Amino acid sequence: MARPRFEVADVFRQYGQDYRNQYGTRMSSEQLRVMQAIEICRTSALGGHVDECDACGHQAISYNSCRNRHCPKCQALAKAEWLEARKAEVLPVDYYHVVFTLPGRLAPLALQNTSVVYNLLFRAVSKTLLTIASDPKHLGAHIGLVALLHTWGQTLMHHPHVHCVVTGGGLSPHEQRWVPCREGFFLSVDVLSCLFRRLFLQSLEAAFRGGKLEFHGELSSLSSTPSFEALLGACRAQKWVVYAKPPFGGPEKVLDYLGRYTHRIAISNHRLLDIEGGKVTFTWKNYEEDGRQEIMTLKAHEFIRRFLMHVLPGGFVRIRYYGLLANCHRARKLAQCRQVLNVPQTCCDKPDKNDWVELLIALTGTDPFQCPKCERGRMVRVQSIDPPPYSRTRSPPQAGAR
Repeated sequence: MARPRFEVADVFRQYGQDYRNQYGTRMSSEQLRVMQAIEICRTSALGGHVDECDACGHQAISYNSCRNRHCPKCQALAKAEWLEARKAEVLPVDYYHVVFTLPGRLAPLALQNTSVVYNLLFRAVSKTLLTIASDPKHLGAHIGLVALLHTWGQTLMHHPHVHCVVTGGGLSPHEQRWVPCREGFFLSVDVLSCLFRRLFLQSLEAAFRGGKLEFHGELSSLSSTPSFEALLGACRAQKWVVYAKPPFGGPEKVLDYLGRYTHRIAISNHRLLDIEGGKVTFTWKNYEEDGRQEIMTLKAHEFIRRFLMHVLPGGFVRIRYYGLLANCHRARKLAQCRQVLNVPQTCCDKPDKNDWVELLIALTGTDPFQCPKCERGRMVRVQSIDPPPYSRTRSPPQAGAR
């Protein structure tokens, strides 16, 4: 894929300091760290190295990456390594894609209480799927799932939802046989929606009564019990959106899907069209018009504000595993699944960290050590570049060679 003309880093470098000057006191420490990391990613501020071709002598400077999970430039290798680890865990069964969406009424509350509310969201989603699937009236089996938190829509507005990749069946209660779903049907979305709503609102109410929620600005009135109970009542009265897509077309399609969703950030650099005159222009898909691609222009400060809404709290885990895939017993449960499915056992070891070159070649089709000039020689490191002293009060350095 060709290198994008514009990057989120360019927006931050041009307008980030002014944004911090105006709104820095309202920003979290994590948002400030993310802005700085993206600004200095692959610049001289992080240091780097000089490579030289062993055939033609061509030299190139490569600056280090920030490796921040919110940085659009730092996801490719992390995604490849994660997918390599998942290959051994995919079973030869149907998989379904199920999406749980938090109602718009609760999105502002979630934005002010990200850690608490997002954790409640994961808990309600996982318990809903595991409870309904284990019920003999529906499936009567112990399923496995990977849950991924996304907090954005195509226009970068706050839209918290959880994508789940779920096995289309599971182990029987005594783990002696595989119980498949009906062909082309996972579980009733109406049943899932009702339980999801009940579990989440119960947990949210408990968090309120336990003093775990904060209310600021326009939400200050919700700190009173009558106002908060009115919000809960309004949420109970509406239908919550749960969407189950048809099964994937085989295990390979599952990995393809996971590769597109797991390490996605709020907006990729390839969607940016222009950065000029204090404005940012980008493409977006209008799903109300069958996914038609449209163009949106925002003031730079509004673009930055929307991007930063999706910065997660430090240490927050946005990819989680439940049921058969829970970390505590994944290897044993998957081995039992393969035994009852009568398929060969596979090794679930983590990929060797030294295989990053092979992973990158598989992902991009490009050998990072091949000389870009003569295409015959190999680039060999001949010098390291130490990062210079860097002060947050200075403007970040300009991006250099890569």
